[in-house]
Amino acid sequence: MFEVIEKYTNEYKFSDIHLKEDKPLVLRINGDMTTPSETIISASELHEFANQSLNEKQKTQLEEVRDVDLAIEVGPYRFRANFFYTSNGLAAVLRKIESEIPSMEQLGIPFVAQEIAYKPNGLVLVTGPTGSGKSTSLAAMIGKINQTKKGHILTIEDPIEYIHHSDQCTVSQREVGRDADSFSSALRASLREDPDVILVGELRDKETIQLALTAAETGHLVFATLHTSGAPNTINRVIDVFPAEQQDQVRAQLSQSLQMVITQRLFKRADKDGRIAAFEVMICNSAIRNLIREGKVHQITNTIQTGRSEGMVTMDKAIEELLRTGKVSEHDALFG
Repeated sequence: MFEVIEKYTNEYKFSDIHLKEDKPLVLRINGDMTTPSETIISASELHEFANQSLNEKQKTQLEEVRDVDLAIEVGPYRFRANFFYTSNGLAAVLRKIESEIPSMEQLGIPFVAQEIAYKPNGLVLVTGPTGSGKSTSLAAMIGKINQTKKGHILTIEDPIEYIHHSDQCTVSQREVGRDADSFSSALRASLREDPDVILVGELRDKETIQLALTAAETGHLVFATLHTSGAPNTINRVIDVFPAEQQDQVRAQLSQSLQMVITQRLFKRADKDGRIAAFEVMICNSAIRNLIREGKVHQITNTIQTGRSEGMVTMDKAIEELLRTGKVSEHDALFG
């Protein structure tokens, strides 16, 4: 199985590879699902692949919870893998992780968002649907800090995707399930580990969100992801996690600590192969902070629209720019 995956990775430029018992191997290329050949993955091959890839704790989780996340290496390639059970047996999806961390310029991240690397503290949220490139954008931001500042970068991930080697910064990467029990326990411990920058792979629950807000308030620059679309939805998601009696306090905390929300969507490129991201950027200026504090989140989109001189941009305007420059087709802008 390892040889088969390495062969297809050598031959095709895909983002994901799908494996199911007694079914053809399927690749996602430029967003589309493709069956490149009649290669059938047998049940025995897939179970043996899982057996070789998982440690004992992960095997137990797969059997009891019926799915498990991890990072694996196949030859020179690295993947974020999920093994899971379906009505037709075992399945796996492997997302290819590029070995080289891209720059923010290469990804097209707006310049004002690139400047976030120089903030001394606060919370930066990168949001968007699954598979929109959030992890890659965060890796680029952490890479920029690693190259240009001196300090301690601590990442908490599930699993670790991009490998960051210490450059100007000392980098410590912790994997949930291997190096820590949970995001919240690792984040709680991080405050005793002298970090300057903290990356939290995902804000999954109330405790993790509260700890991230506290870390941002106490002088740390905190990066995290959420599966939300747009700044207003992101802010509402953070606040709505908490019971009603705590929400005013959380609004006050968020209005003080939030620095930026970046939302991204991926589209097929019309000008060449591959995909390109559209970025919505909300910067927490005084007007945005007041709207968050006063619970007027529905007015944030208007404030982003009027904040273009500060570098803010709505998703609609970002997509319009991709259309204007011919980087995305009208069809893909509507349906991509």
